[in-house]
Amino acid sequence: MSTSGTHYLQKEESFMYDREKRFPMEETMNHVRIEYTEKGVMHMASRRCMLRAISRSGAILGIVTQFTIPRQFCLDIPEARIPRIGCVLMRINPNDTIEVRFLRLMTEAELNKVFVFSDHPAHRGRVLDLRAR
Repeated sequence: MSTSGTHYLQKEESFMYDREKRFPMEETMNHVRIEYTEKGVMHMASRRCMLRAISRSGAILGIVTQFTIPRQFCLDIPEARIPRIGCVLMRINPNDTIEVRFLRLMTEAELNKVFVFSDHPAHRGRVLDLRAR
């Protein structure tokens, strides 16, 4: 039996993570909060962290990684009034940052609100368009 041929499992792909268009990350500095359940569903925990970069499909969060980070959690961006974005943990980096993917794509209006309330120097001139939804 030859091992040089391809196996049928090597062709499997996930639409969400393999074929989805990659959106470019843009640096930002916003205060955010992650919420998750501990000990089953008995205890709701919340941690503050910093939003370092964001795209329509994911983000990079600066957080102390010394505690257990759950695989799934909700992300709140209170400054921009964007509540409870479902997230999946993709990678924990050694520089106290984590990469997450959103369970839904963020709209351009939501991204604009994040950038308006950002402390990053690249977004100082942004203003909120009240007529846009």
